[in-house]
Amino acid sequence: MKTRKLGNNGLEVSAIGLGCMGMSFAYGPASDKKEMIKLIRSAVERGVTFFDTAEIYGPFTNEELVGEALAPYRDEVVIATKFGFDIKSGKEAGFDSRPEHIKQAVVGSLKRLKIETIDLLYQHRVDPNVPIEEVAGAVKELIQEGKVLHWGLSEAGVQTIRRAHKVLPLTAVQSEYSMWWRRPEEELLTTLEELGIGFVPFSPLGKGFLTGRFDKHSRFDSSDFRNVVPRFKPENLDANQVLVELIKKVAAEKNATSAQIALAWLLAQKPWIVPIPGTRKLDRLIENLGAADIELTHEELRDINSALSKINIAGDRYPEELEKRTGR
Repeated sequence: MKTRKLGNNGLEVSAIGLGCMGMSFAYGPASDKKEMIKLIRSAVERGVTFFDTAEIYGPFTNEELVGEALAPYRDEVVIATKFGFDIKSGKEAGFDSRPEHIKQAVVGSLKRLKIETIDLLYQHRVDPNVPIEEVAGAVKELIQEGKVLHWGLSEAGVQTIRRAHKVLPLTAVQSEYSMWWRRPEEELLTTLEELGIGFVPFSPLGKGFLTGRFDKHSRFDSSDFRNVVPRFKPENLDANQVLVELIKKVAAEKNATSAQIALAWLLAQKPWIVPIPGTRKLDRLIENLGAADIELTHEELRDINSALSKINIAGDRYPEELEKRTGR
């Protein structure tokens, strides 16, 4: 597996990471823990060194899963987790990035992950009630205490990123980015390049849509997050098939799969981009990792981007109340 560096602080990770959220949370019932431990360890054996989780996934159960799975490989891997939500009675109860809460959250994460230091700690969402300078100051203290190595922000706006970076240099920013969600290209990517911050796209396969698995007849488990996502309404799934067909065409020309083309396209945007596709299946894991070996030429990228620019994506990526939590 090829490696990439996130930011200017020396954090080197596999070119493709593994997002672990879906194993426990958001996409239907949690999978069997033993099977997911086996899958995570299979990823390590195939060269993956970058694993993403958060206290809110479950809550807590995903960190426990990742901690148990990676315990034998602690010195070989980079574990990223997140703070920023108030969790009461096993449910998310709004934001909480007060410094004292951040420190409590980190103590819990360290215990569940079975580690002494968090490699990369993100603020999961910007808390409008706590100045980002206070958040950065709290994380700075945690770094000084040896509990955290690097820090980052998730779904933050560029002004917040700049303010945070002044207090404590950011290693990475995590946000959604894919062929069907390209808003980071408007100002986020240029800001990250200017400041020397790495970028970690989540949902790089459009929550599975870009693989070609879904159409207007697709239905999801009652506990699946996609039920509330406007883009997954039948009429929008149908309208957006034009994007799926474009990716399939490119995949056929490159003797690759649609998922591999979607990931290779992301990797080709910048050398400091590290996507974290999630999966519960070994064959999908192997398929996704194969994207690291696919190179899109300048001409191929130009043609793909030209075709993408002519496609109008139907449906919002989040319900309105969730979209309000991003880009602050």
